[in-house]
Amino acid sequence: MEIISRRGFLKKGITGAGALAVSPVLTAASQETADLVHRTLGRTGIRLPVVSFGVMRSDNPNLCKAAYDRGMRLFDTANGYLGGKSEVMLGNFFRNYPRDSFIISTKVRSSTDRQGRPDSQATSEKFMEFFNVSMGRLKMDYVDILYVHDVSNPEYLEYKPVINTVKKLKQEGRIRYIGFSTHGNEPEVINAAADQDVWDVILTQYNYRLSYIPELNAAIRKAASAGIGIVAMKTLAGGFLDRERTKPVNATAALKWVLQNPDIHTTIPGMTAFDQVDMNAKIMEDFTLSEQEKNELMASLDDPGLICSGCNQCTADCVKNLPVRDIMRAYMYAYGYGSPAMARNLLAELGTGENPCSECDTCNVRCFRHFDLKERIADISRLHNVPSEFLA
Repeated sequence: MEIISRRGFLKKGITGAGALAVSPVLTAASQETADLVHRTLGRTGIRLPVVSFGVMRSDNPNLCKAAYDRGMRLFDTANGYLGGKSEVMLGNFFRNYPRDSFIISTKVRSSTDRQGRPDSQATSEKFMEFFNVSMGRLKMDYVDILYVHDVSNPEYLEYKPVINTVKKLKQEGRIRYIGFSTHGNEPEVINAAADQDVWDVILTQYNYRLSYIPELNAAIRKAASAGIGIVAMKTLAGGFLDRERTKPVNATAALKWVLQNPDIHTTIPGMTAFDQVDMNAKIMEDFTLSEQEKNELMASLDDPGLICSGCNQCTADCVKNLPVRDIMRAYMYAYGYGSPAMARNLLAELGTGENPCSECDTCNVRCFRHFDLKERIADISRLHNVPSEFLA
């Protein structure tokens, strides 16, 4: 995968997507509702405002009510978010709302090796066990979208024990639409999914700091043209540029930048405060990206930031074959999102242990963003020995 200059991909991303933003899809959606821009989630036919609620870090029902009252209708959660509290909160909150007045998506992870391939623990029985737990928490007869969580290898898209399980759940009416989420190797995975007839929705990382925006845009275009709904996550690129959280990303500009691409049907920024709900509600009405906002995003690229681009160029250089991309995602969870509990949970799933770099005197891994990877891995891996109850 070719890595173009950071300024180059930002210019290409804004220019290329901006040229598409006048498509009939956007125009028709704007006419549908005077104050909110809607787009259609692929062949699902679901019409959604361009901003939805990522309920990853919130168990506050009052935030959900504020978002719902402002017009948001898709609420995105997962089996592992907040140790299950996210799903429980949504189940309690929506029990008094008509079931057809909101859309729920949740995610179930299936076990993989470090190359993202299914391992011996990736069984239909284990997948169903997690799914049934989620349904019990949500107190619902069905979920609208079920994502197979964190797919990074196209081989997983062919894995029958899981694929046949989600197909059966759809046939039984326990889920309406089948999807997967992807945090890495997205262009290859999305391109592969577009050639299949299984997937209704794809949830993908998408933000202005990614190094492979042209390749990702092409894959998303292919999938959207095939009728697959596209939902964007990680839209705020970690939220902050430094671990001390003194240099915030311009969240309004970052989210507007994502929405310049009409193949992004909706977004799920995480919200933990009412002012964030208000900001995102305004973007649902008008996501015009000003020259000043473009320039601010451009200037921020001079800072290495917190979020890993996910390019995977470093992986081959690691003598221990560590999942560097995913460890850096844990780093971003801790320092960008301010959620060490999420970081610890991800590290536990990765099984990398306490300071996996300690036996290496020198590090051969080089990051084009100039991250000191050995230092960051040692820093975040300290969470390995912290009991989860101290991080709740």
